[in-house]
Amino acid sequence: MITTIGFDADDTLWQNEAYFRLTQERFADLLRDHAAPEHLMARLLEAERRNIGAYGFGVKGFTLSMIETAIEVTEGRVPASVIQEILGAGRAMLDHPVELLPGALEAVTALAQSHRIVLVTKGDLLHQERKLAQSGLGEHFHGVEIVSDKQADTYARVFARHGTGADQAAMVGNSLKSDVIPALEAGAFGIYVPHGVTWALEAADEPLGHARYGQISDLTGLAPLIARIGS
Repeated sequence: MITTIGFDADDTLWQNEAYFRLTQERFADLLRDHAAPEHLMARLLEAERRNIGAYGFGVKGFTLSMIETAIEVTEGRVPASVIQEILGAGRAMLDHPVELLPGALEAVTALAQSHRIVLVTKGDLLHQERKLAQSGLGEHFHGVEIVSDKQADTYARVFARHGTGADQAAMVGNSLKSDVIPALEAGAFGIYVPHGVTWALEAADEPLGHARYGQISDLTGLAPLIARIGS
């Protein structure tokens, strides 16, 4: 029996990675005289990987990683105007309107009538709170957890606090690495909702054959899947 359902936010309930990709394209254009796009993106990904521990996940850390990469590839000669453009691009990402993904509103509102619904997301606290407020979904959640990372103990703690334990919970998200696999390790169901664009640092192998693993094409299929699991 599932009593509690956790939802990831970015690229599960609303668009996110697409805006990062658009900003990366702008970043590549700004630095086109200093590095080829493929090389620049590889250097940026290296910087993001290095900086997660210091800056965490989200737009602010991404913006700082772009600035660091720009300094590196120009050997410290990046113009102040380019730094200003990068900072402006980061602010534009923070101010971008929330765009709900197909089935998000219907799934959350329907399942909130029969289950405890918890938002479990990584990222900058203020930005995630702002997006949740703009989404119109906030009133349906029984709990909100904005965490620095998602590990098995994270889900064990969250589902114990907001429900009846991980063994009676399901976690829904677009990241196998962050949303599905650690939830399975905690004893919960892990439901994968693939998104067309996924950050390279969230890549992981699909846990095929796991008894508590499920996949749906979008959130319109979530309520029927939860009903089948609980039957």
